[in-house]
Amino acid sequence: MGDLKNMQRVIIEMGMGNDLHGMDYTKAAGRAIEDALRHSSLPLFAVTGVSHEEMRVQVTIGVQEPDKLDLAALTAKLPRGEAEVCAVHGGLNVPAGGETIVVAQASVEAFLPPQSGWKLKP
Repeated sequence: MGDLKNMQRVIIEMGMGNDLHGMDYTKAAGRAIEDALRHSSLPLFAVTGVSHEEMRVQVTIGVQEPDKLDLAALTAKLPRGEAEVCAVHGGLNVPAGGETIVVAQASVEAFLPPQSGWKLKP
């Protein structure tokens, strides 16, 4: 993915997801991403005419065992823009009746190249 240092962040959303019965970190992370996306809307594209293709999406997932995430599968879930998913240590593993509940946290950030002269469409 391109260098984000020269881009402007236009949105950041947080989400949480879990897997109750399988210790599936990717499933929990996917649900965390979906939760974050359900909390966001980007009318910016419709009212400015900027293309979704210009957007870069950076997702950070926190789980107790980041190496167990299928990052390619999670990246494929992102509907717009050029996306990258990275994993960090975080989230929770919660013992529950002989099983472990996996809790994942997601931060979804969207970036655009520097913009000037934005005007809202009528």
